[in-house]
Amino acid sequence: MGQVTFTDVSKRFSLRVDGETHLIQALDRISFSIDDGEIVALIGPSGCGKTTALRVAMGLDRSTSGRVTVDGHDVKGCGYDRGMVFQHAELLPWLSALQNVMFGLEMKGMRGGELRDTAERYLDLVGLKESQNRRPHQLSGGMKQRVGIARALAIDPSVLLMDEPFGALDAQTREALQAELLDIHARTGKTILFVTHDLDEAVLIADRIIVMKGGRVHDTIKVPLARPRPDLGIVRGTVEFAETRYKIWQALHDNAAEIH
Repeated sequence: MGQVTFTDVSKRFSLRVDGETHLIQALDRISFSIDDGEIVALIGPSGCGKTTALRVAMGLDRSTSGRVTVDGHDVKGCGYDRGMVFQHAELLPWLSALQNVMFGLEMKGMRGGELRDTAERYLDLVGLKESQNRRPHQLSGGMKQRVGIARALAIDPSVLLMDEPFGALDAQTREALQAELLDIHARTGKTILFVTHDLDEAVLIADRIIVMKGGRVHDTIKVPLARPRPDLGIVRGTVEFAETRYKIWQALHDNAAEIH
């Protein structure tokens, strides 16, 4: 299972500037749910609270008030029921791709032959089994992200959290990994919550898109595209893609002054 629920979640930060302390309201009583196996995108202008929501769900930050649950259990810190993929893979540079994936499994307590077999299986899932002995400096940006995804999936989390996972990649690599993520989802059925600034990416990957502004949920848009998704080039040419993308654009540009 992998159901995620935010209930009236707020998050405030203290920021000290020129000797004065300012309170920053990063999240303001947001509520939404994600069903088991669903892919949901968080989109919105910079500073709207997308990444903060993701970090609270992961347990990296604690909410000031409200409640986040995974399968009915309160999030009180990081746990193996959630895996995180960052914008930059953050691999350990002195370890090979295989060892980076094994590291997370070792932290979970896995030992022996199962440890290597599991790491190899997930590297194979992301198409990197032949590169398992390379160190991060020998991998392209896209390959590093694949290792990061394999590392997050290998611990078998209920929920995969992704913070702009393809944002730092070139367009061609980004499109290849978007298709690969959809393929992984089709094979694993993982619940996925991801942050993106890319309207096209949100429509191509997600089942629902949550538009955030000013730390609040501004709108929720359902993506009327069936799964499994066909070739993404075909999806881009559909009426459903164009209409959904325009709905997101409209939501982002409602009360434009509010964004700035």
